[in-house]
Amino acid sequence: MFVSRISQNICFSVCLFIAVAFGFVTGSAKQVFGEGSNLGFRSGGKFSDYDPIVYQYNASGERFRIRGRCRSACTMFLGIRNVCVEPTAVFQFHAGSVELGGTRVQSAISSAHMMAHYNSRLRTYLEAGKYLETRDLHNITGRDMIAKFGYPACPPR
Repeated sequence: MFVSRISQNICFSVCLFIAVAFGFVTGSAKQVFGEGSNLGFRSGGKFSDYDPIVYQYNASGERFRIRGRCRSACTMFLGIRNVCVEPTAVFQFHAGSVELGGTRVQSAISSAHMMAHYNSRLRTYLEAGKYLETRDLHNITGRDMIAKFGYPACPPR
């Protein structure tokens, strides 16, 4: 487990370094993400689209609101220290993957990278259910993220 945590931290640091080096972390994250929310990034995608935003919001301390559907890599926004969750949000978790020769294949390293963004209660739940070991989507409501896993609810807009 200790070695796994070190690998996660190294992977995150390398991704962050690349993002900064190539200029992905510039300007205001609000301009990219529409006023500090997951809008426009609900369906997941590449870590390189998400890690710089997590880093920038953690550095600034600004609130980041998760609303509506949040699938796959979008769930990495849970790693923002001033994140809030709308009760009507729906999170969709599955195993991480990488592209090899034009084919998506499951990747324990990608799953570990996503897990590093979740709090301990959510990680324990996902590990126990083996939800990040399959490409099948596992849904968790915003209400459950707040009540069962301790993520803060968003204030009314």
